[in-house]
Amino acid sequence: MTREKTDFWVGLFIMLGLVALAFLALRAGNMSSFSFTPTYRVQAHFDNVGGLKIRAPVKSSGVVVGRVAAIGFDNQRFQATVALDLEQPYAFPKDTSASILTSGLLGEQYVGLTPGGDDKNLADGGTIEFTQSAVVLEDLISKFLYSSAEKEGTKAGPDAGGAAAQAAGH
Repeated sequence: MTREKTDFWVGLFIMLGLVALAFLALRAGNMSSFSFTPTYRVQAHFDNVGGLKIRAPVKSSGVVVGRVAAIGFDNQRFQATVALDLEQPYAFPKDTSASILTSGLLGEQYVGLTPGGDDKNLADGGTIEFTQSAVVLEDLISKFLYSSAEKEGTKAGPDAGGAAAQAAGH
């Protein structure tokens, strides 16, 4: 009887370990947020999607209202196309704007929706017209460095000319 009891506890421990491993795998793959709520799909076009990934959250006022379904490239517009699956209970006006935002300084990126004031709502297959692309940290740093170097260059110009004139004895 003690052998059967030991086998039971070992089996239970292994089963709990497998459940915990499956849970961690789903969390790491951002797959634990499966929802069986019916959705409708809308599209948005962005100049730059940065590090946005499929299954990233779509939020409005901090509440997850959908997920990114697909990311592609439009050869006619030369822009990234993002398909969003929004949950049915959440209806957004046609003039809603979409922005790609970042959680924290270096966190994951998500799509933020800001509702507009139109009387008609987005429908399945609709397009969000007003978009704001992702802010790429490297671009911001290079712009800052370039503008700092440009300011330093303009400061050195007049001073260098004055120093040369004084050296010449004027």
